[in-house]
Amino acid sequence: MSAAALTLDRLVRRFGSHNAVDTISLEVAPGELMVLLGPSGCGKTTTLRLVAGFITPDDGDIRLDGQSIVTLPPHKRDMGIVFQSYALFPHLSVARNIAFGLEMRRINAAATAARVEEMLRLIRLEALAARLPRQLSGGQQQRVALARALAIHPKLLLLDEPLSNLDAALRADMAREIRLLQQVRGITTIMVTHDQAEAMAMADRLVVMHDGRVEQIGAPEALHLHPATPFVARFIGGSNVIRGRIDAGSHLVLENGASVALVGRYHAAGSATLAVRPDSIRLGLAGAPRARVEGAVELCTWLGATVEHVVRIGPELTVLVRGPGLGPDAIQRHAAGTRVALDWAAEDEFLFDGDDRPLAATPTEPAATKEIHHA
Repeated sequence: MSAAALTLDRLVRRFGSHNAVDTISLEVAPGELMVLLGPSGCGKTTTLRLVAGFITPDDGDIRLDGQSIVTLPPHKRDMGIVFQSYALFPHLSVARNIAFGLEMRRINAAATAARVEEMLRLIRLEALAARLPRQLSGGQQQRVALARALAIHPKLLLLDEPLSNLDAALRADMAREIRLLQQVRGITTIMVTHDQAEAMAMADRLVVMHDGRVEQIGAPEALHLHPATPFVARFIGGSNVIRGRIDAGSHLVLENGASVALVGRYHAAGSATLAVRPDSIRLGLAGAPRARVEGAVELCTWLGATVEHVVRIGPELTVLVRGPGLGPDAIQRHAAGTRVALDWAAEDEFLFDGDDRPLAATPTEPAATKEIHHA
């Protein structure tokens, strides 16, 4: 079966007066793995449930290969679903769990057995075919749930937080396994998660959601390097987000009166938000010429590959700075109380207006120029 294309067209779902899904439109290409990413309550799971047919939209359309499926019940949508809890049948063996969807479709016994064998080989659990779910590890149960979903040759695979019940090490392993299986099968897939690292590792494209709306859609690298809103900058890149007012197009004045010298010059005035990723900030000793802003180190944490400094630049405002912890490029660690200067390059500075729209700037110097000599 060839991979399917999915279209969500101005999809709306209300719960009382609240729009859990608020006019969402997106296209999922055949064979693509698209991840819906966002905090709890952003509408991502509701969107997946709308696609699955478990709930119906109040407005808008859902089309699979150009055909509307809004009126179809879930069992007629040709979709495989893997739930957060795996939802395996506890009284059925691994093989019978995988066969369940095929039996419901009245596939003949020989074809069902062949398909189950194929799925067992795919998930490398041939030796465990007769075991019950309770006799399996969490990772093994997750693979059985995935095999059951794939066994029916679905047009679309839906993954609802499939890794959230696994420990960190197993989660990373299973993320790779799911991605490999999805690519080998070439199956169109939508996955829901709130875990940024998981999403970045698996997605062809990310859909960042917030308050029922789509904030930005794009490849993981594009969203990381070019966030469209302060929310995306904070959620994807873990950016420091600093709010204030633009002064003379060259400074961001904070509520406490402190000023951040901007790299670019902006033709704007009024409220603005600055976003800078922790790993884009360079640290030097206070007093360095033309530092962007100065502050005092509150905490220095060595994490092996990285070092993190928490720097207070205002009474209620701290900035996280991250750099290499090992090797020739390892940054100096500063003790709590040390006065430091913060610097960053033009391409790492993201400024947004009062409506959270990106502001363009003309850098005043080449991006590669360093303004602080590292201590």
